[in-house]
Amino acid sequence: MEMHFATVWESIADVIGDSEALIHGETRRTWNEFDDRAARLATVMGAAGLGHDSKVGLYLYNGNEYSEAQFATLKMRGVPINVNYRYLDEELWYLLDNCDAEAIVYHSSLGDRVARVLARLPKIKLLIEVDDGPTVAGTIGDVASALRYEDAIAGNEPAPRITRHEDDNYMLYTSGTTGMPKGVIYAVGGMTETLASGVYPLLGLPFSKNAADLAALVKRTTDAGNRMISIPGCPLMHGTGVWLGEMAPHLVGGSVISLSERSFSADEMFTVAQREKATNVVIVGDSFCKPLIRAIDEANQAGRPYDTSSLKVVISSGVMWTAEVKEALLDRVPHLLLADFVGSSEGSMGVNLTARGLPVETAKFAASAETRVFTADDRIVEPGSGEIGMIAAGGNVPLGYYKDEAKSAKTFRVIDGQRYSFPGDMATVNADGSIMLIGRGSNVINTAGEKVFPEEVEEAVKRVDGVRDCLVIGVDDDKFGQAVTAVASREEDTDVDERTVIAAVKKELAGYKAPKRVVFVDDVPRAPNGKADYRAAKQYAMDALAIRQ
Repeated sequence: MEMHFATVWESIADVIGDSEALIHGETRRTWNEFDDRAARLATVMGAAGLGHDSKVGLYLYNGNEYSEAQFATLKMRGVPINVNYRYLDEELWYLLDNCDAEAIVYHSSLGDRVARVLARLPKIKLLIEVDDGPTVAGTIGDVASALRYEDAIAGNEPAPRITRHEDDNYMLYTSGTTGMPKGVIYAVGGMTETLASGVYPLLGLPFSKNAADLAALVKRTTDAGNRMISIPGCPLMHGTGVWLGEMAPHLVGGSVISLSERSFSADEMFTVAQREKATNVVIVGDSFCKPLIRAIDEANQAGRPYDTSSLKVVISSGVMWTAEVKEALLDRVPHLLLADFVGSSEGSMGVNLTARGLPVETAKFAASAETRVFTADDRIVEPGSGEIGMIAAGGNVPLGYYKDEAKSAKTFRVIDGQRYSFPGDMATVNADGSIMLIGRGSNVINTAGEKVFPEEVEEAVKRVDGVRDCLVIGVDDDKFGQAVTAVASREEDTDVDERTVIAAVKKELAGYKAPKRVVFVDDVPRAPNGKADYRAAKQYAMDALAIRQ
């Protein structure tokens, strides 16, 4: 049996059908129900003329419907497309047009946006609307052809199972924080194998490339009560949430719990984890972990501590997760394993595992076997040399960007006969072969002839007492070319000022790296998945400093 998400999940449903697969609020779905509901949606898609390689936009908040619609699309060998629910009309139209979407599954509260762009999307054959409350006035009339999600499931029989192919396309759109969103294309077999081979060892299981063998392993561990129960705290419409929080746990027959609140609530995460005895939670670096720490402290002070005994692993990817914040979490929940992955939509490059008693370091990762660091002239950076290079991810390398040959050629390259992905992250290689991440090359600041990586300065600023979060950008400056500028937010009831921040950073880093100015804002601009929004941060700084572009 082929390594394909849909085939593996069907095989798992056949052996643990009565176990829970999805939980959202009061709604719970067993594996049998998960499989059946997805198969009925696949029937609806097929009847509308969708099939192999058809793109289905998932314009949805976190919930059971995201997983079901994704499963349905994969069942018919289609391509589920993650759509950022924050997108407004032009962004929404761009992505759906760029990916050649033939169907959209969307929450009714987002229906007004769908209605306004529909006329410019001639390839759309099917609209399925998930009811999440009152619909914006006028929407129904504009998208009268939309099927109601539950009606579509109730009114159709399950689609028969089919043979699929491992070279079918799977695609994930990047968030677009450094440009227009790009569709990263993978072979679905490679993606399935990559996630499965990473998650099975977490349960002490061997990995097999056969879906039937995996199902047998899942059956054995489920019968023994050893199940993964995952809570993705970040959005499923981003890679960290859907890959690590949903798809990987489902590949081991786990349960996936989506939180009900649409902005991250640390209290909800701990409350749900306690109630459902969750084993894993997925976050995105400091911006998620700091609220977790505050929630623990507040609950303890209120005399109602959370029961965290079931939690085993906290997983993070996508942004910096600093040593100080990791240590603070372990001080409060000492038995946790913290898995910090360095990677992007374009590939995984390494991991930092932290537990009580192990050394904790920021941005230091054990490289994957296929990961390399190359100089600008494609030489391998020698361990311990101190030379800065660009991280290259090998192994399961994307096929390219959808409909963008120029960017594909720049990002995905062959060196010495091996194909690599170059997402843009810069690093040095320590003498022991571990990688020290420095930052994203596209964000580097050139100030007075020196190069400054924002991430290094951001971590120094965030270590200053009273600073909650920070992004660092370069703004045009007559003297320096670009002036290092911090956009920071304060902790509650603190009055840390610009002078204090700059002085503290100068004690840690070379003087040219310290911010020339610090702009304080209520909240540092980040996407729902915690990733930095440097464009917005730069605009905040320019507005505050009255700088014209």
